[in-house]
Amino acid sequence: MKKLTMIIAACCMMLTACAQNNTENKSNQKGKNMNKTLVAYFSATGTTKAAAQRLAKEMNADLFEIVPEVPYTSADLDWRDKQSRSTKEMQDKSSRPAIKGNCPNIADYDTVWIGFPIWWYTASTIINTFIEAHDLSGKTLCVFATSGGSGVSGSAKDLKKAYPQYTWGESRLMN
Repeated sequence: MKKLTMIIAACCMMLTACAQNNTENKSNQKGKNMNKTLVAYFSATGTTKAAAQRLAKEMNADLFEIVPEVPYTSADLDWRDKQSRSTKEMQDKSSRPAIKGNCPNIADYDTVWIGFPIWWYTASTIINTFIEAHDLSGKTLCVFATSGGSGVSGSAKDLKKAYPQYTWGESRLMN
């Protein structure tokens, strides 16, 4: 009888442990599903794309490339030419270069990392196009950038000022 009682007690402890483990697994899965991350990026030369891929891997995030409707040429990116496309866009604060399509499932994400090359000490204007084309309410927006010489804090500050209705998280310079 004593042996039977011990066997029953051991079985009960194992069942309790299994049930508790199952509950923890479900809780962990819910947490993972509730914090889905997107890395959305614009890359003119491939540098920001490489950074976006590293970040997405680190964050276990999905990737979305912000593609300009009209691709940038080398001449467009010549910051020394006052008539180049990038110079003109950055001088015109209302410039919103068109993008090819929107992120169709943006509502699925809780955190959106937005990446870009820093142009003229701030985010390239195509980033404004992306932000204004999507409903980012209720999401945490984080910024990452690549630059040959500028820090990311000015870009992040500019975006926070332009879009105060959103919740902004961390920012990273990823050279």
